[in-house]
Amino acid sequence: LLIGCRTAVNDLLFIIDGSWSVGYEDFDTAKNWLINVTSGFDIGPSYTQAAVIQYSDAPRLEIPFGQYWTNQELISAIKNIKYLGGNTQTGRAIKFGTEEVFPTSQRANTAKNRIAIVITDGKSQDFVIDPSEAARAQNIILFAVGVGSEITESELIAIANKPSSTYVLFAEDYTTIEKIREAMQQKLCEESVCPTRIPVASRDEKGFELMVGLKIKQKAQKIAGSLMSETAYMLTSVTDFVENTSHRDVFPEGLPTSYVFVATLRLNPPTIKEAFDLWRILSRSGIVQVAVTLDGKQKAVTFTTNSIKADLQKVTFRNSGLQKLFNEEWHQLKLLVMAKKVTLFLDDVQIQNLGLRSKDSVPCRSCLKQLVLLGSTCTVHIEIQKLRLYCDPQQSERETACEIY
Repeated sequence: LLIGCRTAVNDLLFIIDGSWSVGYEDFDTAKNWLINVTSGFDIGPSYTQAAVIQYSDAPRLEIPFGQYWTNQELISAIKNIKYLGGNTQTGRAIKFGTEEVFPTSQRANTAKNRIAIVITDGKSQDFVIDPSEAARAQNIILFAVGVGSEITESELIAIANKPSSTYVLFAEDYTTIEKIREAMQQKLCEESVCPTRIPVASRDEKGFELMVGLKIKQKAQKIAGSLMSETAYMLTSVTDFVENTSHRDVFPEGLPTSYVFVATLRLNPPTIKEAFDLWRILSRSGIVQVAVTLDGKQKAVTFTTNSIKADLQKVTFRNSGLQKLFNEEWHQLKLLVMAKKVTLFLDDVQIQNLGLRSKDSVPCRSCLKQLVLLGSTCTVHIEIQKLRLYCDPQQSERETACEIY
């Protein structure tokens, strides 16, 4: 089963401001934004289902869960929402969503996430703290989108999940709200397919600790790392590191559209002159879904990706700055993968930026992930200190190579 962000199983509720301060024209703009955000997800009984509340003095359920089961039906329904006008009772709307709308979902046992997006252009005329906390107590994930200069940042922080840097978004006004559409889609994508948290500095990052998923620490020999404070592991051909991605530590729901792949490693002879997959995901039928291939002979790195709607595509990085990756020293390799491009970094230095054909999220429920020689069944001889995938593409800027001497 091919699965990823598009085919995530979410109950997604939009709580949109319909007060007088919004105005007819900006309300239409807000509806278009809803349409564009939901376009990143397949709507259907087995995928995402969406509901919409419009609020002013009182909340009004515009679209209930389970009424529309195709993207086109949902788009038509959103376009037909009529502007309310009135005051701004945001807390009342959140309470209504928690107590009256989410409980009506027929997928309480199958929906992976219950997510509410609150969109407002001003200060609420009632209290938002208690309704928001009550929603979170019901495991509802709250995003807050503030539009315009009249919003109260502290109120948005009170509404949204923590950290606010992840769950609060701002737009200067409704004419520029489209600028945060991709950010909103990426954040929803992360919530859908990135169940684990990786402790990094003072924050937890959504992502996948591949050292854990591949059971490297249990299977491989522990060795000294790049610094005295670091621990690494030696991989040899006698150990099999294949793991099924349905395991909760690997990729139970697939990969996000954009992510950061990071590996800290040292290559040893004869690996430095061979081509091998540092990381790859195969479908059950053996078809490559995604791979990072190191080629010591060509002094190159190839990124391979597949998606639900795109053919297999490969981009190969060949640059003089890459040659030192194969010099038997410790290095940090980082790939920033976006929808239309992939950028390679080595030890914090950007090596090359290559384009991709527009792709959907990479699939992989019930796939296989391997660290193996290309075209072989054995693991290569390498030393691994870090192997991670971060769901937030901005982690590329935060993830430095300070562990490299």
